[in-house]
Amino acid sequence: MNLKSFPFGSATAQAAALRAGKVSSVELLKAYLERVDRFNPALNALVVDDRKAAMNRARAADRALAKGELWGPLHGLPMTVKESFDLVGRPTTWGHLPRKDHAAASDALAVDRLKAAGAVVFGKSNVPLNLADFQSYNAVYGTTNNPWDLQRGPGGSSGGSAAMVAAGLSALEYGSDIGGSIRNPAAYCGVYGHKSTWCIVPKRGHTLAPKPGAEADLSVIGPLARSAADLALALKLTVGPDVLNARGLAYRLPGPPKRVKGLRVAVWLDQDFAPVDDSVKARIEAAARALAKAGAKVDFKARPDFDPLQAHRTYLMLLQSNLAARRVDYADLVAARARLRDDDASDHAMALRASTASYKEVFDANQAREQLRWAWHDFFGRHDLLLMPITATAAFPHDQSEPMPARRMRINGAEHPYFSQLFWAGLATASFLPGTIAPAGLTAEGLPVGVQIVGPEFADLSTIWLAGQLAELIGGYQPPPGY
Repeated sequence: MNLKSFPFGSATAQAAALRAGKVSSVELLKAYLERVDRFNPALNALVVDDRKAAMNRARAADRALAKGELWGPLHGLPMTVKESFDLVGRPTTWGHLPRKDHAAASDALAVDRLKAAGAVVFGKSNVPLNLADFQSYNAVYGTTNNPWDLQRGPGGSSGGSAAMVAAGLSALEYGSDIGGSIRNPAAYCGVYGHKSTWCIVPKRGHTLAPKPGAEADLSVIGPLARSAADLALALKLTVGPDVLNARGLAYRLPGPPKRVKGLRVAVWLDQDFAPVDDSVKARIEAAARALAKAGAKVDFKARPDFDPLQAHRTYLMLLQSNLAARRVDYADLVAARARLRDDDASDHAMALRASTASYKEVFDANQAREQLRWAWHDFFGRHDLLLMPITATAAFPHDQSEPMPARRMRINGAEHPYFSQLFWAGLATASFLPGTIAPAGLTAEGLPVGVQIVGPEFADLSTIWLAGQLAELIGGYQPPPGY
């Protein structure tokens, strides 16, 4: 195989090489599988290996191309998806040990759309239990390590996805995000990731339910990749309503800006109750300064017109009630709440009350969320895009201590609650906004930092575009040492 972009180049370039006959699908798949066999034992990123079926499809892709048949923009491209997506004949566990022998009856809709575009899906990547952690480990598949430092986690819940892409074990990945689950791992592993506007990519087949479920609040799916162009390609191939809405609904995403010069960029670097380590802030500020030097109008003081703490509490109510409702042990949560003292105002007690919220409490939070959406709408009338952190620190050492809420993070030398950094994910998530992560360089320790680019609803192509512009100004993806 003579392909200069392998294994660290973009999926877009590799797909073009496949279409041009510069490399075959079988050759490219074998090359990725050789890297999986070499590096995955230490990373444990790929946890569902479907290479036999993938090889059959790769051979079919090569035969089709030889006859002049083009399946789509991803014709013959080897890629992987998060474990939480159904892949026909393979288990979908979300980290639950009793589901280890489960076999999906069909592909998730997003997987089906990627395959319809020609992708060769050769496996699935690791997640935390219930897709609910900043790390990726579970009783079914064990612990995934960060390719930049095996003693650290790759993030979660799409941690295996980010590790696969960062280490050059897959051309492209597809993950999901409700609390930063695409954005957090992308930042920790130094790759690109995109949280799409809510509902533009249907999640059918991304559930533990045996039948199609309703679109869950907050939760979205989207790509992880080594370039912004790859994010745009994968997103465009998967955007569109499910069949229930397709008769009368279509999404036409606005095109991105034409140039950086004159772009109105706001920057939100820190928050008192959700502090960010100086090592992370420095890289994001450098990205903002680079945009200013390129002619953007950068404003470090602009903020939407709402109380950040109240916005965060609204997000937590929506998030925790949503996450708890899908848990198999929900009755245990109800029983635990009943044992709380009325005067217990601890973080654990507040989380437990949100997890077992009444319909009225969730209804009120939804009404508060609507006011946030209008505030963002006004904000993005005055500013085009917003830069902010997604993580409080670079990737941190593995911490599997329980209970999870008792964990702490070290930020600027001080201990802070483990989940305090959820604020930076929730700002976009609660109000359905798109958010793209772009690599922003390395800390003094040599660990990646990501910058989060947020825009108005449906401005997905704009946030992705700015990620690509930043690559030109400050550099983009770089391979971790040793891979």
